[in-house]
Amino acid sequence: MSTKAKQTTEFIIQTVAPIFNKNGYAATSLSDITKATGLTKGAIYGNFRNKEELALAAFTATVKNMLRRITEHQSLSDSPIEKLFLITDFYRNYYNYSQEIGGCPILNMGVDAKHQNPALFQYVQYSIGKIQSNLAKLIDIAKDEKEVCPDIHSSLYAKRLYTMIIGAIFMTHTMDDNSYLLQTMDQIDKMITKELKL
Repeated sequence: MSTKAKQTTEFIIQTVAPIFNKNGYAATSLSDITKATGLTKGAIYGNFRNKEELALAAFTATVKNMLRRITEHQSLSDSPIEKLFLITDFYRNYYNYSQEIGGCPILNMGVDAKHQNPALFQYVQYSIGKIQSNLAKLIDIAKDEKEVCPDIHSSLYAKRLYTMIIGAIFMTHTMDDNSYLLQTMDQIDKMITKELKL
């Protein structure tokens, strides 16, 4: 693919990603896509086989960008246990960040794609699994570094933490009230201190 073609593809993805994230797969029309990008239908489908492929690329890009931001925030410390605290610190500011991109991509696409787009829904499930796996690996590293209790079940704890985070995101967006995220992150910090930390 030529540099110009790559640039066009990237432009389309970056432009329509917030639209898919906000409106959902089914509610985003081709006219929404052409209007936002200023490109013709032929130009869109010259870069993507269909709307499903574009939606998947847009979701993937949005999630990768979110995970990159979390990773960058975690780089503020080399300590595995401190990296766990930095995750909650990131999510304290998640409401403002997610509003800029049309909402939480995991939550939005998970609900929207379940009955509309099986391929996209499978990728949402894959993304959640990856996030939980990364959390579990971080807990395992903290165990190796003697920062976390050795008898903690890493994958179960990772699922528990991420369930709390997603629940808080849902309530914050639904009620338009960031206190749900703030209070839940405080609660997770207490759990890390009392139940995980050595």
